[in-house]
Amino acid sequence: MAKYLFRSTYTTEGVRGLLDEGGGGRVAQTENLIARLGGRLESFHFAFGGADVFLIAELPDNATAAAVGLAATASGAVRTETVVLLTPEEIDRAAQREVGYRPPGAR
Repeated sequence: MAKYLFRSTYTTEGVRGLLDEGGGGRVAQTENLIARLGGRLESFHFAFGGADVFLIAELPDNATAAAVGLAATASGAVRTETVVLLTPEEIDRAAQREVGYRPPGAR
């Protein structure tokens, strides 16, 4: 399974819901959602700054990860950005792959 980082920011509506439900309630709901989709919640962290939540999840594929992000954003309570995480071994394989890229202006 692939790993994904979800970086989320609550809207005013989402903050109100968080105040009512509490942090533990959000973690439990998120863990349940990801498990129902065949994945596993690895970590969930609330944060200060530009984003309110960072979570890492293992999910079956990109389509499942996109579905999670779309559903969360469509709720209107949160804006979510999804980042595909790569292992060191995947980067090693990518570094060994010949792609034949020519930068703009190069001949």
